[in-house]
Amino acid sequence: MASEDITKLAESLAKTQVGDGQLSFKGKSLKLNTAEDAEEVIKEIEEFDGLEALRLEGNTVGVEAAKVIAKALETKSLLKKCHWSDMFTGRLRSEIPPALISLGDALITAGCQLTELDLSDNAFGPDGVRGFEPLLKSPACFTLQELKLNNCGMGIGGGKILAGALKECHRKSSVQGKSLALKVFVAGRNRLENDGATALAEAFSVIGTLEEVHMPQNGINHPGITALAQAFAVNPLLRVINLNDNTFTEKGAVAMAETLKKLRQVEIINFGDCLVRSKGAVAIAEAVSEGLHKLKELNLSFCEIKRDAALIIAEATEDKSELEKLDLNGNCFGEEGCEQLQEILEGFNMAEVLASLSDDEGEDDDEEEEEEEEEDDEEEDDDEDEDDDEEEEEEEEEQHPRVQERGQGEQELLTPQKIIEAHDAPPVSSPPLPSVDVGTFLAFPSPEKLLRLDPKCSTLIAQQTDTSDAEKVVKVFLKISSVFKDEVPIKTAVNQITDALMTAAFSSATFNSNAFITSLLIHMGLLKGEEKIKDFPSLHGPLMALNHMVQQDYFPKSLVPILMAFVSKHANSDRLFLISVLYFTVMTPNGVLLAQC
Repeated sequence: MASEDITKLAESLAKTQVGDGQLSFKGKSLKLNTAEDAEEVIKEIEEFDGLEALRLEGNTVGVEAAKVIAKALETKSLLKKCHWSDMFTGRLRSEIPPALISLGDALITAGCQLTELDLSDNAFGPDGVRGFEPLLKSPACFTLQELKLNNCGMGIGGGKILAGALKECHRKSSVQGKSLALKVFVAGRNRLENDGATALAEAFSVIGTLEEVHMPQNGINHPGITALAQAFAVNPLLRVINLNDNTFTEKGAVAMAETLKKLRQVEIINFGDCLVRSKGAVAIAEAVSEGLHKLKELNLSFCEIKRDAALIIAEATEDKSELEKLDLNGNCFGEEGCEQLQEILEGFNMAEVLASLSDDEGEDDDEEEEEEEEEDDEEEDDDEDEDDDEEEEEEEEEQHPRVQERGQGEQELLTPQKIIEAHDAPPVSSPPLPSVDVGTFLAFPSPEKLLRLDPKCSTLIAQQTDTSDAEKVVKVFLKISSVFKDEVPIKTAVNQITDALMTAAFSSATFNSNAFITSLLIHMGLLKGEEKIKDFPSLHGPLMALNHMVQQDYFPKSLVPILMAFVSKHANSDRLFLISVLYFTVMTPNGVLLAQC
C-alpha cells in the first residue's frame, strides 16, 4: 500500500500548478488522440490564469488533440516556456508536423513571447522541423533564449531548414529593433553531419549571442567542426561548448583551438571521444595556456592522445584557478605517463581536478603510425562526407520533398496549410522507396533503413559476417538490435535478421560461444573488459533481441546461467523481463529447474 500511496502522491504533485505560472502534465503517459481525450487538459489550461510555462513531456499527442489544445492556448499571451519534449510517443512521423503547426499557430495568435522551446526526444525528422518553422520565424520567437532539439532525427535537411528559420527570425526581429538573442542551443544526436553543422554555423555567426552550444553525436567531421569554430569566434559570450563524440582530427582541433584563443568566457569544454589526437591536443593546450581563465572543465577523454601531449595539457592548466575537472581518461599514456601527469598537477596543488585514468590504453610511441592514421582518417572522412551527403539528400528528397511539381518549370512550396491538408486528405499511394544495401545499414543503422533492406538481407548479413570472430558477431548483433522498436514490422525484422546471424554463428565449428557471451556482456556494460568500450546508448534493443534469441532452438542452453548471473545484478524493467525468460528456458515441462543461477 505504501508504494501505491507514493505513486498517487507523485501523480498529484505532477498533475497541475507547480508555482511560477507553470502547469505540468509531465510524465503522466496521457494518450491524447481525440478532442474528447484532451478535455481535462483543455479545462486546466483554460482555467489557469497567468500561464507562463506548459509541460507536456512524457505524453503522446495526436493531431486532433493538438488542435483543441492549441485552441485553448490562443488566449494565453503570457506563455513563455514550452517544455514539449517526448510528447509524440508512438506517433507516425506524418502526424507530428500538423500537430506542431497547430500548436505553433496558437502561440502566434496569442501573441506569446517565448523564452524557451524544448522539443527534444521527438523523432520528427526534417518534416517536423518544417512543422515548427513558421513559429520560429514569427514574433513569438523574437525573444527566444533557449532552443532544445536533442535527439530529433533532423538530419542534414532538417539542420538546413532550422538554420534558415533562425536566420530569418534574426532578420525580422532586427527590423523591429531588438534582434534575436538566443543563448542556449541544444541539438545532440541529430545526424546533422558536415552540411547540417555548416548551415547552423552560418546561423550562429549571424546571431552572435550564444552562451551554450550542445551538439554531441552528430557525425560531424573536420569541415563541419571548422565551420562551427569560425562561428563560435563571433559569439564572445560562449560559456559551454559540448561537441562530444564527433570527429575533429588535427584539422578540426587546430581550427577550434584558434577560436578558443579569442574567447574569454568559456567555462566548460567537452571534446571527449572526438579523435583530437596528440597534435590537436597540443593546439588546444596552447589555447588553454594563453587564456580561458574561467575554465572549469576540460574533457579530452578517449581522443587517442599520447603521453607527451598530455603533459603539455597538464602544464597549460597551471594558472587555471577555476578548474574543477580535467578528464583525460581513455588515452594512451601508460603507467609512467599517468604518474607524470599526476605529479605535474600535484605541483600546482591541483591533483584533485584530474579525473580517473582507469581506462588508460597504455603507452604507444609510434608517432609515425599516428600521422599515417591521421591522413587516412581525413581522406576517408572526405570520401564518406561526399557519399553520405549525396545519399542523405536523395533520401530526404524522396521522403520529405520540399516542393510539389505543378508543371514544367513551375514549382509550389509546401506550406503549413498544405501539410495539414495533406494529413486530412485520404492517403494516396506513393512509389516505394529504393532499397538499402547491407553495408549502408550496418554503417549507419536506423529503423527506416532496416525496413528498406532487401528481402534477402538476413542471409546476406549472415554470409558477410566472419563467424570465426566472436567480437565481430557481437558488433553486428548490437547494430541490428540497436534499431529495435516495439512496432511489429521493426520488431519482426530485427528478430529475423538476428535469427539468421546467430543460427549461422552457433552452427559454425569455429565459433566460440563463450567468447561471444563475454564480449556481449562487456559491450553492454554488464562486465568490465580490459579495453575501453564505448558505452552503448540504450540497452532496450539488445535486451529485447536477447529475449527473443534465448528462446530459440539454436541458442545453447549452457549459456543461460552466465547471462542470468550478470543480467540479474543490474535489474531494471527490460532486464527483469529477460531474467524471467531465461528462467523459463531452463525449466523442463514438469517445472524442474535444470540450472542453478
